[in-house]
Amino acid sequence: MADAGMVNVGQLPRERHAAEGVVLVGFGSHEGTVIAAQQWGMPPETMEVPPARDGSVEDLLHRALPGGSALFVWEDGGEAAPAWRREEFDHRAIGVVYRPQAERWGNYVPTVLADRYDAFLYLDRTRALTPHRYEHGTGEEETYPTGQ
Repeated sequence: MADAGMVNVGQLPRERHAAEGVVLVGFGSHEGTVIAAQQWGMPPETMEVPPARDGSVEDLLHRALPGGSALFVWEDGGEAAPAWRREEFDHRAIGVVYRPQAERWGNYVPTVLADRYDAFLYLDRTRALTPHRYEHGTGEEETYPTGQ
């Protein structure tokens, strides 16, 4: 993203709040469902997440942990940390916007997990959650992905 002049959302808290102990946690799954929108401003919906692309970090973890899950926390220089955390793999990017129809040619970004995240949570299969909505005017912040 930096090469294209773009800013990663995780980069902003690292730059602005590093002294406060910012910790970035990445997520990945092999397949399942998620809540996302087809594009910015569209209403969120439950979407199917097809099986991960061959060779992606999600595919490799699925093969290593079929049906399982794991939380990886890296510590700088820790001998017990897996060496693959420093290798570049395709990593599926699912956020507020997701396009399952673009799975074969999009949705994946080259990623060195240890450079992007401080920890990584892998879930083999996900199930979309129902976001909690607060009533307008109650003083509680809106948590639904559209922010409306």
